[in-house]
Amino acid sequence: MNMAYIHKRSNGKWAYTVSCGIEPLTKKPKQITKSGFATKKEATSAARKVEAEVENGTFIKETKMTFESFAQDWIKVYSQNAKISSVRARSKEMKHFISVWGPFPLKKISKQIYQKRIVELAENYSRNYVGGIHACGRMIFNHAVELGLIKFNPTENIQLPKYQVKVEEIESQEEEMKFLEKEELARFLRTADSEGLEMDSLIFTSLAYTGLRIGELLALKWTDFDEEKGSLRVTKTLYNPNNNIKKYELLPPKTSGSIRTIRIDERLIKMLKRHAIKQKEMKLQKGYFYIDNQFIFARDDGHPQLRKVVETRLKRLLKKADIDKNITPHSFRHTHTSLLIEAGVGVKEIQQRLGHTDINTTMNIYAHMTANMEEKASHQFSELMKDLL
Repeated sequence: MNMAYIHKRSNGKWAYTVSCGIEPLTKKPKQITKSGFATKKEATSAARKVEAEVENGTFIKETKMTFESFAQDWIKVYSQNAKISSVRARSKEMKHFISVWGPFPLKKISKQIYQKRIVELAENYSRNYVGGIHACGRMIFNHAVELGLIKFNPTENIQLPKYQVKVEEIESQEEEMKFLEKEELARFLRTADSEGLEMDSLIFTSLAYTGLRIGELLALKWTDFDEEKGSLRVTKTLYNPNNNIKKYELLPPKTSGSIRTIRIDERLIKMLKRHAIKQKEMKLQKGYFYIDNQFIFARDDGHPQLRKVVETRLKRLLKKADIDKNITPHSFRHTHTSLLIEAGVGVKEIQQRLGHTDINTTMNIYAHMTANMEEKASHQFSELMKDLL
């Protein structure tokens, strides 16, 4: 790779020239030159970025630079060190800009044009979603500024419109929070116990009794379990988007508030102790085929269990328990929260136990639950009066 040539122009501004191979038709060297930088440092830094892009094959010359081609280019660079789930989300958000500005030159998108688009989106989507789209827009244009392709970022200081929460939005939020009622949970756990496959009963009891996120559960190691104190320590989460047995990563949990130690129930402690004995037998049986990384919820080769397997097993057991609800592993977290609320546990304690950094998350479930409980109370009252009258 040739180094960039950094030089000062007669007008006192700095420029860079980066060579990027040979032009196939003319057989002459291809170069990218860009000037107008105030300092040598700025020119050098922009040139470094271009060189890296040329090397990765993700650079497009400015002349053909439509918004769409640049955005597609940016996502390639972004995906080199972002989680797959983030790349998926960004690609989806990006489409809301591409659909309107795709063929426009990148340089033509002004602050006014950008603000107008955000206002349009805000009329159709929730504040949260528009916030995500705007964050994506900021990253795309920041990248263009860093490469020296545009001078100013049109997304700077853009105001997200003030929101009126629509009734439909409140109703659709109500719908989303699926959890099992106490009786359904009991039936489900009984079914998992009697008809579950290897580890099913333990996994679902653990989810229901701890409210852990599924990634946090699957990342648990034996060192996180304190039998004396009866507690589990949550410090990491398992990331395995492709459900490839060996290609998993242990990441820090969702937020710093998610790092926590929680007390667990006698029943769960006993189950974990029984499981430890079974796992030791499995290790002996498998010998060096068992890759021992100390995972509690390990498959019989020692690797952590796959989320996909948990989801499939869950569907199977819901069918057997005759529960027709769209329940996911995360629903057990809501179920746990709702049971804590019913048991009269305070908001602050719930927030700490579940590792909700944001009190709103707890409050939403709280509101949902208390509405549920009020409805039950009024129903019980009318039943009682029916019997009396």
